[in-house]
Amino acid sequence: MIYLDSAATTLQKPARVAAAAARAIHVCASPGRGSHRAAMAAAETAFACRQAAARLLGVGDPERVVFTCNATHALNLAIASLVSPGDPVVISGWEHNAVTRPLAALGAEVRVASGPLFDGGGALAAFAQLLTPEVKCAICTHCSNVFGMILPVEALARLCRQRGIPLIVDASQSAGCLPVDLDGWGAAFVAMPGHKGLYGPQGTGLLLCGADAPVRPLLYGGTGSASLRQEMPDFLPDRLEAGTHNIPGLAGLREGLEFVARRGPEAILAHERELVAIAREGLTQLPGVEVFGDSLGLGQGGVLSFRLHSVDCEEAAAWLGERRVAVRAGLHCAPLAHETAGTLDTGTVRISFSAFNTPGEVERFLELTERLARGR
Repeated sequence: MIYLDSAATTLQKPARVAAAAARAIHVCASPGRGSHRAAMAAAETAFACRQAAARLLGVGDPERVVFTCNATHALNLAIASLVSPGDPVVISGWEHNAVTRPLAALGAEVRVASGPLFDGGGALAAFAQLLTPEVKCAICTHCSNVFGMILPVEALARLCRQRGIPLIVDASQSAGCLPVDLDGWGAAFVAMPGHKGLYGPQGTGLLLCGADAPVRPLLYGGTGSASLRQEMPDFLPDRLEAGTHNIPGLAGLREGLEFVARRGPEAILAHERELVAIAREGLTQLPGVEVFGDSLGLGQGGVLSFRLHSVDCEEAAAWLGERRVAVRAGLHCAPLAHETAGTLDTGTVRISFSAFNTPGEVERFLELTERLARGR
């Protein structure tokens, strides 16, 4: 199978990821639940994963790396920590439902900083206009999961610091291939999954917490610490990590983080951009195909969307799937992004790359898509 759906999950993982997860199942118990060898092995595994994440993602203190089930869990924690019902919140026009649904559930007053596709300067200007003193927080994706558009998070973080407004960054599509720097940005929170660009197992995620960020638990229960108290501990990471950890997942995630560190996010991004450029060039030459890409390539990550005027996007994805090419079609859990780009009525077909894809796979994808565009 040619797997071009890494924006959902990187199916192809380094071999060490599976090996570490399998080993942890056999040798690790639960951290903080005993001083025996299996419990200590679990504690060491968890802390090693925190350290690897802190080194890669600009966190000075590994204790401010909180383990979550996924990016959605991490974003819910961050939003619940900063937003109360009725609060005004400014978000970009490219946000995922993992941001918009928690805000809707809280009854927040959502203001959208919108702008044209692949216009980072326009997005920043829209934020600048909307970040008024009453705003409780800003939320911005680092890279659109639909179009691969990279937003100017560093400049936005600087603007938020100047205006005293906390920032939540959704790094779901950027962690592992773009620079992520919690402390350098001065963000309140940065959220990400473990199973995408960090090459870890599904069911893992990270919430990076700023040094002064207020944190509010979503789950309450055992932590292995401060057990006499009926309140959650007042220190990280325990305050946000109730219950038993996914130690096999964290063992695998640590290996994924180390893989990214060895390969280098910059090298992974360059590889993915090379593949996007091949795909973008090929698709633009096909009849009846509309491609949503940055012509210069500098404002785009390893994600590319397109649509065929003669074939429904879901049908196109199913047809490619039958020929063993895995892509994603529809609204990609991000209707706001499609509304902003003007594709809400049709959705798009999305291809997305990882460090394991090759130019030959892109060429095969283009051959099949040409058949589809010319009537199969």
